[in-house]
Amino acid sequence: MSTKKPYTPSSRIRQALRLLWLKSCERAEALKNTGRCCSICGVHASVAKGREVKLQVHHLDGCDWDGVIDIIRTRILQTPDRLAPLCKACHDKLHAKAGIETQTKQEGKGGQRA
Repeated sequence: MSTKKPYTPSSRIRQALRLLWLKSCERAEALKNTGRCCSICGVHASVAKGREVKLQVHHLDGCDWDGVIDIIRTRILQTPDRLAPLCKACHDKLHAKAGIETQTKQEGKGGQRA
């Protein structure tokens, strides 16, 4: 019998971020801009049997994955004593009072969310 952890493990956060990255518009655009070939040697991506070449996309400025996970843990996945379940109406009122747009309102502006 396994016991459920009282927090989301870093491995689960990392997995979610990886899936987001792999499906991101930014990553797809970087691949498209190079014609789906390596920026250094020019080899083309291929799915041909026996000649598979998979391309990865490198962050030129680096990516501090552990720092990103720490921010997510402190700003989004806060401890339960720092979270309050609210109905949508009350949640919207609190955000309006604080001058913060809610996720639903932001989605109406071209799908962008904070």
